[in-house]
Amino acid sequence: MDMDLTHLDEKDRPKMVDVGGKNPTRRVAVASGIISVSRDAFDAVVENRAKKGPVLQTAVIAAIMGAKKTPELIPMCHPLLLTGIDCDIEELPDVPGFKLYVTARLDGKTGVEMEALTGVSVGLLTIYDMLKAIDKGMQIKNIQLESKEGGKSGNYQRHG
Repeated sequence: MDMDLTHLDEKDRPKMVDVGGKNPTRRVAVASGIISVSRDAFDAVVENRAKKGPVLQTAVIAAIMGAKKTPELIPMCHPLLLTGIDCDIEELPDVPGFKLYVTARLDGKTGVEMEALTGVSVGLLTIYDMLKAIDKGMQIKNIQLESKEGGKSGNYQRHG
């Protein structure tokens, strides 16, 4: 595995990687994360009783916005012309909590893993914000890349 640090120049100064010579390819990344909440908070969401409004719908909008704003938040990320962002939220009554999936897509010269991961992070933080009056002990965990397609490094699929 190539261990060169691509975000440092020959004098160890930070730089943005030049992707100008790469050919555009179809890129897709899926990320996920979980927020565990109290039973009261979970019930407030599924029964649509949260005082701040529709929690899951707002989290989806936040996740999309987070993915789109990734290069403004992560210093070395390239601004990308995303062609699509999909979000799905799974209710986890046994946790209790919610699992958010974000899929980011584009035809470009660099991957969209950071956009999917940032979308998940912002979406879960939005759930926390909307429910913190009910439960300050919520935990955000297991933010991870599930899969990626395209690019020089090929495809990746999380196992287990």
